[in-house]
Amino acid sequence: MPWWFWLLVAFVVVASYVGATSNRLDRLHARLDAAQAALDAQLVRRSAVTLEIAASGLLDPATSVLLASAAHEARASSGDGREMGESELTGALRAAFTDPDVAATLAADPSGIELLHELDAAVTKVPLARRFYNDAVRATLAVRRHRVVRWLRLAGRVPPPRFFEMDDEPAAGVSVK
Repeated sequence: MPWWFWLLVAFVVVASYVGATSNRLDRLHARLDAAQAALDAQLVRRSAVTLEIAASGLLDPATSVLLASAAHEARASSGDGREMGESELTGALRAAFTDPDVAATLAADPSGIELLHELDAAVTKVPLARRFYNDAVRATLAVRRHRVVRWLRLAGRVPPPRFFEMDDEPAAGVSVK
C-alpha cells in the first residue's frame, strides 16, 4: 500500500476521534445548561414558597421576618453570593422549623397545610437538583481536561463550569407526616 493511503487512514481516524469528542463535549454542555436551569427553578420555587409562608400570617412575626428576609436575600443574590444566600435560607428554614409547633400551626390551617406540602416538595427537590448539576459539572470538567480538548480548544471560550456548593440539609420539621 502507498504511504498516502496510510496517511489518509490516520487522518480519518484522528478526525473521527476529534469530531466525536467535540460532539460529546457539546452534549455535556447542553446537559449542564439543562441541569443549571432545573437547579435555578427549584431554588426559586423554594424561596417563593418560603415567602408565601412568611406572608401567610400563620406564623409568629419573628419567624415570618426571619423566613422572609432569608428568602428575599436568596432571591436577590446572584453569582458567587448565590451559594451563600441559598445556604442562609436553608439555615433559616432549619431554625424556624426546629420547633414542632411551627409545622403544627401551619398544618392546622387548610392553606397552611398546602404551603407546608409545597415547601416539603421544594426542600426535597433542591438537593436532588444540586446533585444532578454537580454531576454534570464533574462530567464536563473530566472531558475538558483531556489533552486533545485543551490543545485543539474544543471548548472554545466558554469558561469552565463551577460546582454549586451550598448547605441543603433539610429541616426536620418541614416534612409532612
